[in-house]
Amino acid sequence: MKRRDFLKTVGGVAGAAAFGVNELFGADEPLERVEGLPRRALGKTGQKLSVVGFPGLALVHYDQEKCTAAIHSAFERGLNYYDVAPAYGNGQCETKMGIGLQGLDRSKYFLACKTKKRDKEGCRKELEQSLRLLKTDYFDLYQLHHLVRPSEVQQALGPDGAMEAILEARKAGKVRFIGYSAHTTKAALEVMKGFKFDTVMFPINFVEYYNRGFGKDVLALAREQGCGVLAIKPLSWGTWPAGMTKTRQWWYRSVEEPADVELAMRFALSQNPVVAGIPPSFLDLLDKTIEAAKAFKPLDAPAIEKLKEMAANAGSIFIREEQQVALNPLRWSPVYPESPHESGSGHLV
Repeated sequence: MKRRDFLKTVGGVAGAAAFGVNELFGADEPLERVEGLPRRALGKTGQKLSVVGFPGLALVHYDQEKCTAAIHSAFERGLNYYDVAPAYGNGQCETKMGIGLQGLDRSKYFLACKTKKRDKEGCRKELEQSLRLLKTDYFDLYQLHHLVRPSEVQQALGPDGAMEAILEARKAGKVRFIGYSAHTTKAALEVMKGFKFDTVMFPINFVEYYNRGFGKDVLALAREQGCGVLAIKPLSWGTWPAGMTKTRQWWYRSVEEPADVELAMRFALSQNPVVAGIPPSFLDLLDKTIEAAKAFKPLDAPAIEKLKEMAANAGSIFIREEQQVALNPLRWSPVYPESPHESGSGHLV
């Protein structure tokens, strides 16, 4: 799509900018669609990813038959980006995904995995175990997982740190691209100053962004460095309001109505340089997100006003980690014990 056609289509780009939208994504970039689902260029990698990623953690909730069916169904609907980690179900999700991906052409999907190990040997062993469980010879993307504290960054990037193992794996052809995921601005910026990553995985969400500007600094540095951003928690509606009956057993509230899902994804996918978003870990929400993304259009002024109204009374799910990092306590404690990131099991009881 040429720029003049794009501007004609969305109309109020200038008005939207006045309402505080970050640079709209892809104004000069034609969007490729597969089965109606857009794909975008992943930074400087030369890869094109579906704008929705498959949430590997979702597999912890279902039996193998349902997991395999969901993996294949998503692929048939244009999704080519699959995300998983050893921490999800203590390897259970990797096992289920490895089985579920059988029968799909390996060259047709982009497989991303992660490690919470910060030392070289621990990372090397975990990477090899993940390759076995996922029944593959290589990862398209391998990431440092859930960085929160600057000390973790220093260990991972330092002598005998996890990055040494990842770089050796890349040299051996077991890893194509390297990224990270983080939950705090301080850790994200710190790690990006120490290594030039291919991808950045960070919370890009309307509640966090409009209420406290969370994500702006990371997006800005990612643009400067040419990184593709993978948005996590794009459907988050913040913390569960006091007294509200939970619609599902999860550590944060998600938008659920199709119109709200579409609006939340419009926000995330309108932020430059966001490439894709990963929905919460439930297959019904994945289905809604795929349909919402097929209808994607950049934000306009009415959408922004609606999102700001929705965000107004919502609580941040990341501010506690940011506050803990700012305090730098001698002892670190989980801020959300029920979160799979804190428990490591990925299974909530």
